[in-house]
Amino acid sequence: MAKSIMIQGTMSNVGKSILAAALCRIFYRDGYRVAPFKSQNMALNSYVTADGLEMSRAQVLQAEASGVEPDVRMNPILLKPTGDMGSQVIVNGKPIGDMPAREYFKIKKSLIPSVMEAYDSLALENDIIVIEGAGSPAEINLRKDDIVNMGLAGLLDAPVILVGDIDPGGVFAQLYGTMELLSADERDRVIGVIVNKFRGDMGLFEPGVRELEKLCGVPVLGVVPYMDIELDAEDSLSMTSGGNLERSSTYEVHERTFFKKRGTSYVLDHTLDVAVIRHPHIANFTDLTPLTLHPALKVRYVDSAKNLGTPDMLILPGTKNTMEDLKWLYDKGMADAIIKAHGAGCFILGICGGYQMMGEILLDPDHIEAGGEMRGLSLLPATTFYSKDKKRLQCEAVCEPFNKAKIRGYHIHNGVTKVHGGEAFCLDTSTGEADGCVVEGAAGTYLHGLFDTGELTSALADMLLVKKGKKAMNFVPADYASDRERNLDILADTVRESLDMEFLYEKIGIK
Repeated sequence: MAKSIMIQGTMSNVGKSILAAALCRIFYRDGYRVAPFKSQNMALNSYVTADGLEMSRAQVLQAEASGVEPDVRMNPILLKPTGDMGSQVIVNGKPIGDMPAREYFKIKKSLIPSVMEAYDSLALENDIIVIEGAGSPAEINLRKDDIVNMGLAGLLDAPVILVGDIDPGGVFAQLYGTMELLSADERDRVIGVIVNKFRGDMGLFEPGVRELEKLCGVPVLGVVPYMDIELDAEDSLSMTSGGNLERSSTYEVHERTFFKKRGTSYVLDHTLDVAVIRHPHIANFTDLTPLTLHPALKVRYVDSAKNLGTPDMLILPGTKNTMEDLKWLYDKGMADAIIKAHGAGCFILGICGGYQMMGEILLDPDHIEAGGEMRGLSLLPATTFYSKDKKRLQCEAVCEPFNKAKIRGYHIHNGVTKVHGGEAFCLDTSTGEADGCVVEGAAGTYLHGLFDTGELTSALADMLLVKKGKKAMNFVPADYASDRERNLDILADTVRESLDMEFLYEKIGIK
């Protein structure tokens, strides 16, 4: 059976997912068979595996860091919030229903056999399992039935690293307070703490490291610097307060040097403004990350009409609750602003739920979402009918209207959209099945991951540049998978330098 190490955090968004990915890559590069594991994940960024099962994108990234294909066993329980009080519950990659939080808590313990079966089968195939916790282990009201933090660590007899985030301040209180709220048995599982996202002079922080070790009773395994590399985020908490999806200054210098070698200066001259609507239940916004690889595009999130401005392209991304988010667009005045922007020449693109919103009407007789019917934005000649069946499959397709761009993507959606005008957004290369709709100034598709190959990004950027009277670049960004690989290596190198890896290997029981 594999050895294990578990990453827990003082709260959400301290960097557990990224640090787990870093350890997966370090162990993989050191020659070990490694796999990630998170028993229960609450996230709206999800992925469909090759066998048509749904899992969190965080564990997909960690699988890529481990050099293996994503496997639903790495995330046996996925909760996709449908509102403030409930979620769609997905077990072993398949939805079992929408449940209020109280109802899910009643059945949670019954899912332990599924969790253990998934873990044990992975442990038989690997040398090391990197386990990620969720939220904080110090949620004392949830301790009794915990299956994702210390409860799981106890079931698996896993050593634990506790991570605190220094960036917002209060890291000493985070780490010490969490340790104090753990039971004696739980504290004994913690082999050390990590201070994450550090900026500044390490010499000035050194006394704090010594004090933390005294207070917590365990060593500080490392202080990891703040890294602004672009990797798939687990949830919307990771979005920057300024709303921009931008590269770090280091990355931009790299990109500009790269383009200068090609005898161009596009990154300075041809900026295109891409506004993404950040509706309340935004899902799979990782679809948009590859757009930042194109030097002409600046991507920003918008959640109010007053901040929309005059973008060159506006994107309505996926959502877990299309009808509720469409109502939000109308209530906030965003719907009128989007329609006005379209009339002024802004190109509108909808993805999955965003595509459904762009149609003329949404029909939900079986109350899959809000029930009844709702008027769409009428930007596309399409009608959506909701059904209980959820489409989950991977797809390779060609976008004829966009320079025959080849894309790889996947479907995750309820509902069927009937199109009665325009042309298809793309055609599945294996089945010939049409997806989506394109008309003058607007397009929609169900495919997630549509920008990963870079070809559609290139076609859209050139279309927008020509529309502005500028020269097409004919630049195809690197495949996003290659970009992730490069960033995972940078991440692993930085984390390896920051941690006491010899001590960690010793505690895992490998060396």
